[in-house]
Amino acid sequence: MPITLPEDLPAFDILSNEGVMVMSPGRAATQDIRPIRIALLNLMPKKIQTENQFARLIGATPLQIDLSLIRMSDHHSRNTAADHMAAFYRPFAEVAESGEKFDGLIITGAPIEHLPFEEVTYWDELRRVFDWTQSNVHSTFGVCWGGMAMAWHFHGLPKHILDHKAFGCFRHDNLFAASPYLRGFSDDMLIPVSRWTEVRQDEVDARPELKTLLASGDVGPCLVEDTGHRALYIFNHLEYDSGTLKEEYDRDVAAGKPINVPANYYPDDDPARAPMNRWRSHAHLLYGNWVNEIYQTTPFDLNDVGR
Repeated sequence: MPITLPEDLPAFDILSNEGVMVMSPGRAATQDIRPIRIALLNLMPKKIQTENQFARLIGATPLQIDLSLIRMSDHHSRNTAADHMAAFYRPFAEVAESGEKFDGLIITGAPIEHLPFEEVTYWDELRRVFDWTQSNVHSTFGVCWGGMAMAWHFHGLPKHILDHKAFGCFRHDNLFAASPYLRGFSDDMLIPVSRWTEVRQDEVDARPELKTLLASGDVGPCLVEDTGHRALYIFNHLEYDSGTLKEEYDRDVAAGKPINVPANYYPDDDPARAPMNRWRSHAHLLYGNWVNEIYQTTPFDLNDVGR
């Protein structure tokens, strides 16, 4: 939440330049408050686990959040009970037809990264989702494959298949400490990674409308800001629970698939020991900063979103 300071107080400019949320008394006096409407387009197979992960993070701020759950219209989950989907999810076609608008939208990853985007069964509808965000969503957060897909749609930023899975916890550098999305971030931090694809930094840099906020020397760009489309793309998984990488590792071992022990995850890289969560605080910071930035910039009247 912001701190209200006189605009002529030296601390006002100093803190603003450091990325601290500062508000003048005049602006504070005109602020209206209402619940923030955020939707989750959940493309992951384990719907309930993913719901919990994101709800935990966006629900940790003092703001009131109204969360809506959305699914692709013609794609039906085989891993989540039909009664759960019927009770809590609405198809995108219904949401779009209603004309309703949202302050924020999270688009999750999906376990289909080996496919070209155009071969995904719901790609045409997902492209409509991306275009719909420009008129009906104030800020969109694309996660892992969801972020790569959105960057491909709007900017032609390609994804590349890796010769081995980027898997584990990797150190990332804070490249823009003054970004409102990185308030309170350390100069570097550990972030979980689990993907067979990558986007490349030189190809991000070739698109001046994109700005990399977090990156790793080992696994490339992580958090990219797309100001023109009011979007963030994160290619890694700050939302992961402590045991998510362990679940993925144990699953692949049990299935006899080739998989490396996730890097920098287990103490002494020993899978017999309990993993330690060393990213939780930055996860709360990032999603809390995103929610607060929405609060600061979204129109009070939802009808004005996208105008």
